[in-house]
Amino acid sequence: MSSAILNPLLSPSSPGRITSAKVSVLLVSSNENLRRELASRLAPNRWDVHQVVSGASALEKIHDGVASLVMLDPALPDLRVEEFREIIEANYPAVEIIPLNSHTGQPVLGAPSPDSPCFDLLREVARGGGVSIETASSKLAVDTVGKEAAGLPGFVGSAPAVQRVCAMVRLVAPRDTTVLLTGETGTGKDLVANAVHQLSPRRQRPFVVINCAAIPEPLLEAELFGFVKGAFTGAIQSRVGRIHTAQGGTLFLDEVGDLPLGLQSKLLRFVEQGEVQRLGSTDTFRVDVRIIAATNANLRRLVQEHSFREDLFYRLSVFPIELPPLRDRLGDLGALTQTFLKRFCRHGVTLSPEAAAVLRQHTWPGNVREVRNVIERASILLGLGREVRPEHIVV
Repeated sequence: MSSAILNPLLSPSSPGRITSAKVSVLLVSSNENLRRELASRLAPNRWDVHQVVSGASALEKIHDGVASLVMLDPALPDLRVEEFREIIEANYPAVEIIPLNSHTGQPVLGAPSPDSPCFDLLREVARGGGVSIETASSKLAVDTVGKEAAGLPGFVGSAPAVQRVCAMVRLVAPRDTTVLLTGETGTGKDLVANAVHQLSPRRQRPFVVINCAAIPEPLLEAELFGFVKGAFTGAIQSRVGRIHTAQGGTLFLDEVGDLPLGLQSKLLRFVEQGEVQRLGSTDTFRVDVRIIAATNANLRRLVQEHSFREDLFYRLSVFPIELPPLRDRLGDLGALTQTFLKRFCRHGVTLSPEAAAVLRQHTWPGNVREVRNVIERASILLGLGREVRPEHIVV
């Protein structure tokens, strides 16, 4: 295969033309039985069906103008599916990709337009079961495979590592289980915490955030637990703490690894007993709060160094979820870039291929937060321009 096919910046920008009256379909899967089954459901007088076993072979076919519809098994033996998608979307925008479930062969797709060739194709595939067409609404009804791939509110990404995070969040969200989110700075722990709350039965109640590293230690206890009038100099009136204001909802303890050792025992009591005692008072209050904690620190190492209580660590890490760094999900870089372009730029602003290449070459030590900052900075440097160029990208 030529280097032009592997490198999106060198490959042609226009998709191949369909020369036949039939619509060309490319089945991409290393599973021969899956390809054979799908091909048998497609009428030969309506579809020109081609089969390949790898991502590289599929790119060659698309480059030669063989296919306008691609039925894609994500278990490619040679390319990451995110990489494959990026190449197709950037250089062959007229080619439609229909993702398949690797185990069942069922399409994982929303409701296409009845005028789209996808609609007729999926209707024929549905003859074998598992997928149905709702004639009343002319929409495709996909089985639970589509639900398994569902994302999270506000959290962008479809890489396998991200899908694992989404699956774990959807499992734990309906419960009151304490969740510990770990991962490098900028991976989106705050977004995942909010998603847990939004997907839980507590979503109509408060979501209260406290950054344990941002508040000076002398004030942090008062912020968490509240105080009564006269508890200390300046306490001219009583006040409830953040824990109490989260009543019935969720308390998000961000950067919990920076919580002072002296406060950890008091937090442990709350976690274990659900009781809050305000500064300067002997009264205790029962509080119904779900706890989500997050940290970019290695809490196990902090426990070994005696700077984090072991009993608190085990109380917080009932259900740990580790967020992947961006370098492990670079296939999501395009989607993240487009998301931030829409947020910070005027409608119609595009990203040039040269600027996209600059973004792909960067290692992103700051993860998703760094992408956000880079695109926001580019939106300012762009001025009244309509295309983000390499000179607008400062990394």
